[in-house]
Amino acid sequence: MDSHFKKRVLLVTLTQIAILVLSFFFYKKITLLSYINISFYMTATFLLLSLLLYTIQSGFYDAIGKSFNLVFSKDRKRKFTEIPSLSEMVTIDKRPLFFHGLVTGLFMLISLVAYYV
Repeated sequence: MDSHFKKRVLLVTLTQIAILVLSFFFYKKITLLSYINISFYMTATFLLLSLLLYTIQSGFYDAIGKSFNLVFSKDRKRKFTEIPSLSEMVTIDKRPLFFHGLVTGLFMLISLVAYYV
């Protein structure tokens, strides 16, 4: 088996264990409804973080980031073009967060179907 695939399976397993632990921590028991609730928050967190990284890396916040950097800089002779853009500085890969958000969301949807059927 590919080591990349093993790492993904391990991280999905750890995410599911974290959901069960958080379910027990917040609800004092592990039920299907508590699993659905916690996995919803985990899915939303993963997907929203991946979308935030996508918008940052697309250059949407570059002008705002450069402007704040220019205004709060101690060096007043600095030019706007010399300031590195935010999309160049944020190099985190958004695909793993998106993948884990989709997988966790899929497990949540399966649990929702099992709960209502």
